[in-house]
Amino acid sequence: MKGYTPPPRMVVSNEPLPITRSITITEGISVKDLAEKLEIRAKDLISRLLSKGVFATINQTLDAELASEMARFFGADTNVITFEEQTAKEIDAAAAAVESVPETGIRPPVVTIMGHVDHGKTTLLDSIRTTNVAGGEAGGITQHIGAYKVRISDKESPAYGREIVFLDTPGHEAFTRMRSRGAKATDIVVLVVAADDGVMPQTLEAIDHAHAAEVPIIVAVNKIDKPDALPDRVKKQLADRGLVPEEWGGKTVFVDVSAKKKTNLNLLMEMICLVADLGELKATPERAATGVVLEAKLDRGRGPVATVLVQNGTLNAGDNFVVGNVYGKVRAMFDDRGAQLQTAPPSTPVEIIGIEALPQAGDQFVVVSDRDKARGISEYREQKSREAALAKSSRVSLEGLAEQIKAAGTKELNVILKGDVQGSVEVITDLLTKLSNEKVRLKLLRSGVGAITETDVLLASASNAIIIGFNVRPERKAQEIAEQEKVDIRLHSIIYELQDEIKRAMSGLLEPTFKEHYQGRAEVLNVFRIPKVGTVAGCRVSDGLIKRDSEVRLLRDNAQVFKGKVGSLRRFKDDASQVTNGMECGISISNYSDIKVGDVIEAFVTERIAAEVIA
Repeated sequence: MKGYTPPPRMVVSNEPLPITRSITITEGISVKDLAEKLEIRAKDLISRLLSKGVFATINQTLDAELASEMARFFGADTNVITFEEQTAKEIDAAAAAVESVPETGIRPPVVTIMGHVDHGKTTLLDSIRTTNVAGGEAGGITQHIGAYKVRISDKESPAYGREIVFLDTPGHEAFTRMRSRGAKATDIVVLVVAADDGVMPQTLEAIDHAHAAEVPIIVAVNKIDKPDALPDRVKKQLADRGLVPEEWGGKTVFVDVSAKKKTNLNLLMEMICLVADLGELKATPERAATGVVLEAKLDRGRGPVATVLVQNGTLNAGDNFVVGNVYGKVRAMFDDRGAQLQTAPPSTPVEIIGIEALPQAGDQFVVVSDRDKARGISEYREQKSREAALAKSSRVSLEGLAEQIKAAGTKELNVILKGDVQGSVEVITDLLTKLSNEKVRLKLLRSGVGAITETDVLLASASNAIIIGFNVRPERKAQEIAEQEKVDIRLHSIIYELQDEIKRAMSGLLEPTFKEHYQGRAEVLNVFRIPKVGTVAGCRVSDGLIKRDSEVRLLRDNAQVFKGKVGSLRRFKDDASQVTNGMECGISISNYSDIKVGDVIEAFVTERIAAEVIA
């Protein structure tokens, strides 16, 4: 058209703008959110990314470095914070908007029980809870973090009706990491020291963890009912380490207790409440919940299950949440006694079902309103952790090459590790990596939670590895393949026995071991309780045979619940010496009655053989 002048084309300048402002961005921010914060059109940001060779859509997440570079180009300085910090800010802003004073409600104190192995921590907690936890632990030793809420029921106590949350952390040295996590989630540490044994290495370790977490310590001097108990010696040993008793002019509360005789337990709980009151522990029940994962495990029937301590706010059934690099929705939650809950106020330990995958113990737990945002954050974190793992495995340098040449004479022991809960797997992974020396290097090919599967056995066969099962069993098919392929499966339930066996193997000093020979297994179809006899399991033998003199283990979801001997074996009303595949029978297990329908009874015999050096 004559006289028409076309408008000038818009050109995106390649020159960065001068920095005039500062913005706060979160990890994994989307292109759309970044454009909004920079107050520019999303398509301008996308075209700038294209000029950098990055093909991005409006909903794509950007890593912090790229987002900061883009912001600087458009004239803004950046402050990068985590998703949890951003959520906490939003929650606090919402709380301020409704004019509620943050942290108004007094919450129950979270108390961690620490101390040396076998000094009576779990027994003390049992006496407080009037339950029996130690009896169910392998060798009477705690291997996982337990979390329990206890209400003070003594009407004469000044602290009557108040609640205390107890975390029971394992005492053995290999669980240092798990204990340090326990200390971080806690308000008060109760240090249990046996009066007949005194201060031991893990006692000192526990003191260091408590000091590092900056939490007050109460000392419970246990086993004072024993004839060789010397509580004053314990006080002197701890006073030398800086924990001076109050009666000696110090600031540390000491309570003499006996877990077995239940002596002074009320006094101990009163002292916990007193120390908690001095600390002024507060929380806001009205806000969205935040907390920390104490433990995570894979349950065959329920999927991934996490034990979470709610630290602030109230957790409700149906809430969406992000925890580490996984997300989920609270489908159901249970307290420490297995009762289902609809709400969990501050300082409540709960088991949560509804997680998409297993979180790491120690991860921060945050409730979010937007499920899509939760999914985006978890996918971004998963991608970053995958990239970090790939970068770590593929990085090669000349120094590394020299190391490889130097290590050519080193024997390598490949290990596949399976455990019942995430915390134990993490700890044993640490333990195995520390055991490597100049002659034998331990290489962990795979670690995970759950039963030993066919895939694990096939990987072990292909890579000439041994499989270590901690509190888990191989699946039936996996056991058969392991026998065919001659794969060594070592099963343990006590961590320092596992540690000692690996050490002996590496030094070539393995003692003769007892090898198990599988006989058969029977499925429990029904359970009968007969007076004067006890619990009898009505079973069908699904494989092999069961003999009257067999040793047996009771499996529930492929995890060992009990190991013992056959008490009696019957076909109809007659005693039987053995029952073979396809036949039905009644089996009772000596000194054990907690058998449930669906359990599997596995029979085996043990044979003493000379050990081979596995390294």
